[in-house]
Amino acid sequence: MTPRPMTPRPVNSQAHGPASEPPAVPTLSRFNPAHLAPPSGFTHAVAATGGRLVFLAGQTALDGDGRIVAGGLPEQFERALANLLAALRATGGRPCHLARVTVYTTDVAAYRTHARELGAIWRRSAGRDYPALAVVGAVRLWDEEALVELDGIAVLP
Repeated sequence: MTPRPMTPRPVNSQAHGPASEPPAVPTLSRFNPAHLAPPSGFTHAVAATGGRLVFLAGQTALDGDGRIVAGGLPEQFERALANLLAALRATGGRPCHLARVTVYTTDVAAYRTHARELGAIWRRSAGRDYPALAVVGAVRLWDEEALVELDGIAVLP
């Protein structure tokens, strides 16, 4: 049996269901169960309903010329986060729409050492609506000079 070729279906970005229904409004509910350790700078679970998913590619501390910014982990974290948020804004999203962020770092010990400073950078740039978050140690990142990379998932209206 020969498979039939798939015919692309037109996509209407304005379509949200029957004409009488308003567009879905996304809701991000954050959960921090009492029997888990209190979270600091993250949320244990984020449930999303409605809206559209936006997948954000990994962002390092590249400047506009494609070079890693000078400085250590805090400076690179600030730039990588700014780059992630710029990509999110390009989709019409805001930091409060982030449901999940993964931080990859080449030095977990340094990340822990600078945790308070990194938290202050996060709050200044993205606020206090924390996403579900993981920090993962990596031997190396795509950009050899990079100390940190962030990717994420957002739910937008």
